[in-house]
Amino acid sequence: MTSVGATVRAALSARRGPLLRLAGWSLAEALPAALTGLLTARAVDDGFLAGRPGVGLLWLGLLAVAVLVGALGTRQAYGLLGEVVEPFRDDLLRRVVAGALAGATDGRADDAAVTRLTHQVEMVRDTWAGLMMVVRGFVFAAGAAVVGLFSLAAPVALLVAGPVLAGLLLFAAALPAMVARQREYVLAGERLGRDAIVAVAGHRDVTVSGSGDRVVGWLGGHVDVQARVERRLAVMAAARSLSLAVGGWLPVPLLLLAGPWLLRQGLGPGALLGALVYVVRGIQPALHTLFQGVAAGGLRFVVTLDRLLRTCVPPPGSEGAAVASPRDPAAPALSLRAVTFRYGPHAEPVLDGFDLTVPAGDHLAIVGASGIGKSTLAGLMAGVLRPESGSVHVSGTSTAEAGAAELAAHRVLIPQEAYVFTGTVRDNLRYLRPGLDDAAVLRAADRLGLADLLARLGGLDATLRAADLSAGERQQVALLRAWLSPAPLVILDEATCHLDPATEARLEAAFAARPGTLVVIAHRISSAARARRVLLLDGGHAHLDSHRGLLAVSAAYRELVGHWAGGGSDPAGLAGEPHGFQAGPRPGLRHDVGQVVADRSG
Repeated sequence: MTSVGATVRAALSARRGPLLRLAGWSLAEALPAALTGLLTARAVDDGFLAGRPGVGLLWLGLLAVAVLVGALGTRQAYGLLGEVVEPFRDDLLRRVVAGALAGATDGRADDAAVTRLTHQVEMVRDTWAGLMMVVRGFVFAAGAAVVGLFSLAAPVALLVAGPVLAGLLLFAAALPAMVARQREYVLAGERLGRDAIVAVAGHRDVTVSGSGDRVVGWLGGHVDVQARVERRLAVMAAARSLSLAVGGWLPVPLLLLAGPWLLRQGLGPGALLGALVYVVRGIQPALHTLFQGVAAGGLRFVVTLDRLLRTCVPPPGSEGAAVASPRDPAAPALSLRAVTFRYGPHAEPVLDGFDLTVPAGDHLAIVGASGIGKSTLAGLMAGVLRPESGSVHVSGTSTAEAGAAELAAHRVLIPQEAYVFTGTVRDNLRYLRPGLDDAAVLRAADRLGLADLLARLGGLDATLRAADLSAGERQQVALLRAWLSPAPLVILDEATCHLDPATEARLEAAFAARPGTLVVIAHRISSAARARRVLLLDGGHAHLDSHRGLLAVSAAYRELVGHWAGGGSDPAGLAGEPHGFQAGPRPGLRHDVGQVVADRSG
């Protein structure tokens, strides 16, 4: 889990340039705070009390110039704030979306993700901006006031420093309790948002069943809990008030009480007035802003950001490029061992104790009746779905232990509904391999026979919009993207279903010739005929052999072939060896209920 501190440090480190410029303009903004007391003291002691009002006005005129410089610094500082805050917000949005998508693909629906995306991210953005301005203001304003106090007289600065440090220590001691109360508040709000979504989504069922009062009471309980948490949070305001009283107000009576002694030590009346100005106009507002900002926005920032980081994942590239674990050259491209999967704890298993080995370089077609579990098996192979029990390994890497980036280095999955996003053709095609040059993209398009498609789309610089493409065009874009992927394993889950048979044959032949392993969830029987091996899913049974072998031994396969071909068990010579099938010993097969084990015989 990424800590709040590490995330903040990374965000600040990534924006060093804007931060340095912000610090520079903050120095300009702090100029009036540094000079107000000193110039006031000079105006009084050397000007008005000395009978030289012109000198006094000159010192005050210098103070007016300092105020103008400070105003310019404030203007520039607020302008630079967006350069630091907005990239941090964008990073959080990517994390929230990535976390929600990762949870959805793992079967973990999360209604609270809506609250995080629409409320908590904006809260973090706003409080991050406020916290930066508060801390920046305190550091520069209080620092300037302290420097000014020492410029007047060291005893005055030491007299003020004691209460200020005491106030800061009191506030720091109360922070843990404040954080705990703020965390309760955030969690209560998240629960209320999640359950409110459930209630609104089911309002028709609630109305029909007459359960309105019960649901109102249920949500009302959450509202009451949140109200209690807010009251406890408000109690912590007393700690802030006490800290401010000690650090911000106590120095004033101390200076007044010590005034006669300070005057006897040679401190002028103007210097004493300047010290009071530094306290009242510098230190006291800076402390008030710090305590108020940290206790309100700062606590919300820490607690809410911690909550976001616990439920989100880092965006791609935020923690360095993920490096795929070295592939074991002896490991099969795919290995499923005793895999059981079901959609829900009480549902019938789609796969039960399923075993399958796909050697590197194999070309496997998976066939079966609609709804038999072919796409489920593809999802398990790709690591998009996690088995209830058993293990799935891709190139020797466990899909349960590998991260998304690592899995992407080993395999690419193209589903039936191909994904195309709004962007250039180039960005869509290089999505899985960003560093690829244009020449390599165009060579791949020629190899797959898609050069005409690229020309029709307007070339690599043209902008694609998914709604403007046909389903077949989207599939061809996704297939070319998969071809360009560095992953050695390609899984096509009916990825050519919107293409005509000739185009499908051309593309499958190209993928079969691509270095690596190809698994095809067959949409037509011709895909099975072209494959080296065919896996037939038949209810509780599974059979693995060549197309020709299955025709010879499996009545279910012959029936499926006849159904696909519109009649007949061996359409147009499909019983012959498929194109590209190398003659030689066929893998032996032992098949039990829900099991497929292929043993290489040499």
